[in-house]
Amino acid sequence: MGRNTERHPVKEANSLWQVYKTVPFLKVVKNFIVIQLARYTPFLSMKNWLYRTFLRMKVGDQAAVALMVMMDVMFPERIAIGKNSVIGYNTTILAHEYLIDEYRLGDVNIGDNVMIGANTTILPGVTIGDGAIVSAGTLVHKDVLPGTFVGGNPMQTIRTKEQMQ
Repeated sequence: MGRNTERHPVKEANSLWQVYKTVPFLKVVKNFIVIQLARYTPFLSMKNWLYRTFLRMKVGDQAAVALMVMMDVMFPERIAIGKNSVIGYNTTILAHEYLIDEYRLGDVNIGDNVMIGANTTILPGVTIGDGAIVSAGTLVHKDVLPGTFVGGNPMQTIRTKEQMQ
């Protein structure tokens, strides 16, 4: 139940100095512009259209991405948000992490009917199951089982699906 990431070792300087060997510069520029437009638009359907059309994200029907949500600028196509899910204000969803000796990439899969509280950070390679609830300010560093209520830093289970019923 950890994170499912692909590891890519680098030589020479740290991996962030080599970023444009891993992702094209113009792709990052385009993604940045689209993400900034989406962060500020108050229209949910327009926001979802921007994500689907220009970032190649999978976004389910009636998914609601709040103001100021920051999608991964380099690999947004590795993010999927299920139908009727809510992503809270100022949440960050990452599909990459650049480290000293390597960089890692991982898909982020957010299920259907998921509630993500404000100011949450979701790390690469994480799956959040259907019906899960993530409290505000959580660092999601591992998978979240369906129907589970989690929160905190480090993230902990607050209530299991069975306890919630």
